[in-house]
Amino acid sequence: MGEIRRSYLVAATSAVSLLRHPAVSTSWDKPSALTEFSVAGLAGHLAHQLVRVGDVLPPDGEVQEPLDLIEHYSRSPWVQAGLDHESNVSVRRGGEAAAAEGPAVLADKAQALLDHQSAALPAEPDGRVVLLPWAGWCLRLDDFLLTRLVELVVHSDDLAASVGVDTPQLPPAVNEPVVELLARLAVHRHGATAVIRTLSRAERAPAAISAF
Repeated sequence: MGEIRRSYLVAATSAVSLLRHPAVSTSWDKPSALTEFSVAGLAGHLAHQLVRVGDVLPPDGEVQEPLDLIEHYSRSPWVQAGLDHESNVSVRRGGEAAAAEGPAVLADKAQALLDHQSAALPAEPDGRVVLLPWAGWCLRLDDFLLTRLVELVVHSDDLAASVGVDTPQLPPAVNEPVVELLARLAVHRHGATAVIRTLSRAERAPAAISAF
């Protein structure tokens, strides 16, 4: 099994553990650290990353040439959209809907998906291409798992900050590909000079180099 698949499963296991933390259920109905997201909605969005992986695993006969990840993010409307854009409103609604049955049910459903994926992903062939039905284009499975890895790491930090617990400590095999992809996206969006200055010359750094 490839490194990204292992890293995804490590991050997903950590996320499910975080969903079961008592602080999450205690803060369930409170606002989260993300604007216009409740803790419940954010937890639902975190768990939904496993749902997305489950959605692409069944074979699909309509697979086309896969996009690279820069093109994938360039085409995704939520990346540079405002909070009120329909794509981001839909994300928040989806998180709330996923969490509607409460924290215990959400965590149990996420665990069931994780158990299935832990068995299924090692058996997937190298170079597998998957259709993203909600997007209308294809990615290599390992590229798609990298996008979910980013989501799991970023939103685990968001959820931990929201409920006042430490951010889960993840190994370099998880964090390094996330940092690398975010850096690539930041360079694509802001240019190499802006990113280099932010990392090496604080006095000339731009105000922000966010990847999204």
